Amino acid sequence: MLAILLAHAAAAAVALPCVRLLGRRAFYVLALAPLGGLGWVAAHWNDGQRLAIGWAPAMHMDLDLRFDALASIMSALVLGIGALILIYCAGYFHDDDAQRLGIFAGYLVAFAGAMFGLVVSDNMLLLYTFWEVTTVLSFLLVGHHSEQGPDRRAAMQALLVTAAGGLAMLVGIVMVGEHYGSYLLSDVLLRVRPGDGWTAVALVLILVGALSKSAIVPLHFWLPGAMVAPTPVSAYLHAAAMVKAGVYLVARLAPGFAGSAPWHPIILCLGLLSMILAGLRALQVTDLKLVLAFGTVSQLGFLMVLLGVGTAGAALAGVTMVVAHALFKSALFMVVGIIDHSAGTRDLRRLSGLGRREPVLCAIAILAALSMAGIPPLLGFVGKESALEALLTADDLSAPVRGLVTFGVVIGSTLTVGYSLRFLWGAFGTKSTPAEPPVPERLRRRTGPMSLLPPAIAAVLSLVAGAGAPWLDRLLRPYAQTLPGHPPAGLALWHGWGHALALSMVVIACGMVLFEIRDRFGESANPRLGNADRVYDRVLATMDILSLRMTGATQRGSLPLNQALILITLGVLPTAMLLSGARARVSLRWWDSPAQPVIALIMAAMAIGATVMRNRLAAVLLVGVTGYGCGVIFALHGAPDLALTQFLVETLTLVIFVLVLRKFPADVEPSRTAALRFRRAGLAIAVGAVVAVLGAFATAARTAEPIWHRIPTAAYQFGGGKNAVNVLLVDARGWDTLGEISVLVVAATGVASLVFRSRRFGLAPRVADAPGYHPDPATPDWLTAASLLPARERSMVLAITTRLVFPTIMAMSAYFFFAGHNAPGGGFAGGLTAGLALVLRYLAGGRYELGEALPLDAGQLLGTGLVFAAGTATGSMFLGVPPLSSAVVQVTLPVLGTVKFVTAMLFDLGVYLIVVGLVLDVLRSLGAGLDSDVHVPAREQEMR
Repeated sequence: MLAILLAHAAAAAVALPCVRLLGRRAFYVLALAPLGGLGWVAAHWNDGQRLAIGWAPAMHMDLDLRFDALASIMSALVLGIGALILIYCAGYFHDDDAQRLGIFAGYLVAFAGAMFGLVVSDNMLLLYTFWEVTTVLSFLLVGHHSEQGPDRRAAMQALLVTAAGGLAMLVGIVMVGEHYGSYLLSDVLLRVRPGDGWTAVALVLILVGALSKSAIVPLHFWLPGAMVAPTPVSAYLHAAAMVKAGVYLVARLAPGFAGSAPWHPIILCLGLLSMILAGLRALQVTDLKLVLAFGTVSQLGFLMVLLGVGTAGAALAGVTMVVAHALFKSALFMVVGIIDHSAGTRDLRRLSGLGRREPVLCAIAILAALSMAGIPPLLGFVGKESALEALLTADDLSAPVRGLVTFGVVIGSTLTVGYSLRFLWGAFGTKSTPAEPPVPERLRRRTGPMSLLPPAIAAVLSLVAGAGAPWLDRLLRPYAQTLPGHPPAGLALWHGWGHALALSMVVIACGMVLFEIRDRFGESANPRLGNADRVYDRVLATMDILSLRMTGATQRGSLPLNQALILITLGVLPTAMLLSGARARVSLRWWDSPAQPVIALIMAAMAIGATVMRNRLAAVLLVGVTGYGCGVIFALHGAPDLALTQFLVETLTLVIFVLVLRKFPADVEPSRTAALRFRRAGLAIAVGAVVAVLGAFATAARTAEPIWHRIPTAAYQFGGGKNAVNVLLVDARGWDTLGEISVLVVAATGVASLVFRSRRFGLAPRVADAPGYHPDPATPDWLTAASLLPARERSMVLAITTRLVFPTIMAMSAYFFFAGHNAPGGGFAGGLTAGLALVLRYLAGGRYELGEALPLDAGQLLGTGLVFAAGTATGSMFLGVPPLSSAVVQVTLPVLGTVKFVTAMLFDLGVYLIVVGLVLDVLRSLGAGLDSDVHVPAREQEMR
């Protein structure tokens, strides 16, 4: 199982280069990943295999996988249909951009792997993780053409609805896991107490997630909207894979939770409502893809009803219909994609005579549509007749409920027959008066054999599985036997005369009548299913209004006011809690050396000076002095790492402030500061006093031995380093550091995007890009771009000094990085040092010199650093240690002797690259980006 997940991850990673190298044929190569997985599934069908890999046991986050009967069924569908869709993509896409197509292929393969991970997960938190991965990948696939408004709207709608349902499900999962003391589904299903009120609340929350994912009314509307996606996405995600996730979850929970009070009312009522209302809507719409979309909503309601009944017979019928639906609906969606490409339209009113021009395609569609309608000898008929028989004999339901459910299924199945025939007639029939303008007789593009092969395989399998129903029964029955009730009758095409067969005949006859009166179900401005899109829009508009009012009440657009509110809250709430609770007696030691009070007085004087100073640059420099004073205090207390970082951060911050202040007037207007100066000073003093008092009381409240007593020994024993600070950052608190550097990446991206607006990525401008630049051999090559600066901004001394000092600073940066695990330094300090070297090059040579100093894309540096840091989380597991922990590898080399390598160094490398990328991004945006609006290079001025 783990090998299948890794194979899909690897295939997704190489999808882009494969598409660039092979073009559309790369899809055949990528299809090998799900095909190989399908082979493994067939060889290990229902063998009960389990896999448990420790990850974060304290958080119940372990890789617990289980391969049982239900996982076998769903895995076969996910991987089998996934392989067919990838093969279909090779014939579907023409003249698409290789970059975009490669990304699409990677997303599609990754989705197949995530769905497989979802169905084999035994850990509920792991299941939720894969659940949300499929949500995000669905968003990216639906929004494949992101430049088009409808695609963006549909992708966002699908993301909001399914992610919101997923969050509700997560709350339910946590409630269940904490209540039963285990997050393993296999354990929870054995311990469930159906009459428990806590369980009932948690179950409702979990079902919200399942219903939103499977597009059940009233959360159905995102699925028809998602039909703007490319047809392979619709055929896979919205017919065979993603929408089956909710159905799978209901099937997985049914053995334990079907007896809970909320189970039947929610699933049966909403399932029947979806089946009937969506079936009516499928008789109205004229877009073939929408006919199938609303048909999918209807069929998903049917599947929910069958798997929600909670009996063995209904479960067998349910999984049979799951298989049948995946086969016929994926085939029909692929057929529609071929029609769209061949005829140039999906409007069934304009299509005429396509069955005569495309007989093979028509035959494929007939097989699939008849299976959807439940016509023998297709698998859809086997599943539907088994469903009617199971509902008629469902002892777990009272007689009135059983009758209502059966009646609702009959009505829904009748509608299914009607829209199935309407689909066939609309797509392939010869109409005497087609709508204007009709489709031209000559098709835009002939259908190739590789385009027909995948839907043909799915349609033929529907026929073969129907004829071989007894063989299919042996594969599906093990799951049905996990539910209570009498053993269901075996799957077969013929069970003799009975009530189920009579109802099937009634359904087919009434469905044909519906088809004959199909014109009475014309497109309506007020569809019978209700205009859920309008409700969705109103909800979003209402939330926007509420958020604006809340923001308007708390944030008036004034940065000082917003900061004041935050600081007042910081001062008032903790003080109130401190006064209302028990307090330990505080014992203060005012200083450890005479230098400390001197430094404190200097810092206080600088803070007061910054408060009263009108000149912006002077105020920034005074604030910087307070930061340097803090670094000196760190050094006096024996914390060289903190002191070094403080000095570097303070220096870089000063540079950034100076870059920004160039766009501001030198002095602050007196009218803007006179009235508020003393209030702000008072607030600052109050907040500082509160923080100091809280720190004193927090220290005095300690009763156990401070953990820092053990940190130096633990750092070397478990982290392989003598620098306890660095080991904490890259090992013990690695997850915190990963989150912090992720925030740095987001902040850098946001700042640069705001400045550049239209062109976010790319290299800093280089000398060769400067207008009118020609190399001058007579000019000293101290800095290549210095000659482009205006004469008043050049400094020969600074240029020469920079040329001499820059290599030294970079060497120091490398030293800090490599020595940081055992001595002061580390990736953060090394990155800051390299950033200061870049700052020096920029100040000496201008914006063009920045491109010469580091000709790399800042965005790529940030991304590469994040990959290195995050990759340590998984890479360390292969060496037998928890994620984001240090594994020590020792090797003996000639001359060098024994060399110790700590895997945390890779994490530190990620931090180093992110910091360098952040500095480069800031210099490109706040420095070079703003320079381009202010400066015109000297040579360009001379030309003008």
